Amino acid sequence: MKRSIILLIIVVSFAAVIFTPNSTPSQFPAEVRPSETSQTCIDCHEMYNPGLVMDWRSSRHAQISPQKALEKLERSRRVSSETIPENLSSVSVGCYECHSLNQSQHTDNFEHFGEQINVIVSPNDCKTCHSAEVEQYADSKKAHAIGNLEKNPVYDTLVEAILSIKKVENHTITPHKASELTKGESCYNCHGTHVTVTGMKEISLDMGEIEIPHLTNWPNQGVGRINPDGSYGACTACHPRHSFSIEIARKPYTCSQCHLEPDVPSYNVYKESKHGNIFESKKGTWTWDAVPWKIGFDFRAPTCAVCHASLITTLTGDVIVPRTHNFGSRLWKRLFGLIYAHPQPKDGRTYLIKNKDGLPLPTTLTGEPASEFLIEPSEQEKREENFKKICQSCHGRSWADGHFTQLDTVIAESDEMVLAATQLLLEAWNKDVADRSNLFDEAIEQKWIEQWLFYANSTRYASAMAGPDYASFKNGWWKMTHTLQAMGDLIDLKANSKK
Repeated sequence: MKRSIILLIIVVSFAAVIFTPNSTPSQFPAEVRPSETSQTCIDCHEMYNPGLVMDWRSSRHAQISPQKALEKLERSRRVSSETIPENLSSVSVGCYECHSLNQSQHTDNFEHFGEQINVIVSPNDCKTCHSAEVEQYADSKKAHAIGNLEKNPVYDTLVEAILSIKKVENHTITPHKASELTKGESCYNCHGTHVTVTGMKEISLDMGEIEIPHLTNWPNQGVGRINPDGSYGACTACHPRHSFSIEIARKPYTCSQCHLEPDVPSYNVYKESKHGNIFESKKGTWTWDAVPWKIGFDFRAPTCAVCHASLITTLTGDVIVPRTHNFGSRLWKRLFGLIYAHPQPKDGRTYLIKNKDGLPLPTTLTGEPASEFLIEPSEQEKREENFKKICQSCHGRSWADGHFTQLDTVIAESDEMVLAATQLLLEAWNKDVADRSNLFDEAIEQKWIEQWLFYANSTRYASAMAGPDYASFKNGWWKMTHTLQAMGDLIDLKANSKK
């Protein structure tokens, strides 16, 4: 008996040695190996950053070469570039293959143990293999997310009003400019920061001191991040380093990093919806990494990625919607009202919009759209019909038509509630109980902001994604009604105090 136990321990120990991941080539599929340079990176970083290396080992990049990827049927490919540089094509996509591209464009390039390495892998680098995805993304609002705040004086003033540090002196609230680091941990955490190089710095490791570039506004994975090579965006906002997992990108949790209440309550509404219920109940049975993604077979209810990004097909392979990385390109309305819901912009650079009043807003304060900068009615109709194809994969036509008719009504009526709040704001300005020089710095103006940025948005998202409480008592109609009453009371209070 004792001898059997000892023998069992030896067998288990031997198996553990064999199956424990290490840096030896035997850990990789027989048909693909890391390049010699990447293997050197792995040998070192496996000691210092084992989590990073294990994420990479689990990735598709580690398991296949670009050459093998291009041999797959077109719809099953994850690679969209037709040609790959010869030195990259036959090895796995390893550390060096990504961190050495386009060196002359990278101000974060530095000499690292005999090789020239870029700290940040940018969309322009990913474009080497994923050209279609990067080009689609480049046209999106997400890619220009930082410019859409900074280059729009109205939104920039809103950000400054929110993020300024308030100090009280003699019962007067005085705003003071917040640091760039504070901005990077708030609005610009999602929108992105300007990552720049200001020289070199030393860091201490067991092996001694090494020099690396000193990066400002780092770390950051905002969707519109401006990288040291001048490119816009961060693929890692959705496809986390270093696994770049399509499974993680497809799950709603990824979108929940930024799309949360009170201003963009998509994830909260989704969790409450019937679709969110099905996802939570059945997600363990779904095939999250299939390409193409077959509705009814790989998954049984929509997620954010189903509606906004992924290549979706029928069981027989007929395409329902093609893949896109411009997440607004399937949408006809922009529910995220600034200040009202409106047709989708033609250009992801929304700071270029000018309304009738000359402001960089998609509508006037009273709701007239800046139509020149927004998609035409014919394009709206085309997109809505294409979107219904996703819905009709599970629902009948009458269900889908009825759903969008309800949504149109909610959009129109929530806009009426925003208009009512705007009329109260205009009344406050006309009665000189508020100062119109800054749209965002007084109590009644902040109530007005809540009406469109929080509560009208919540109502629309709730209708679009079937999360009813967010349309009623949570952050919806009840809150809009309460806000109108509060704004009216503030006007009366201020007006009476001036008598």
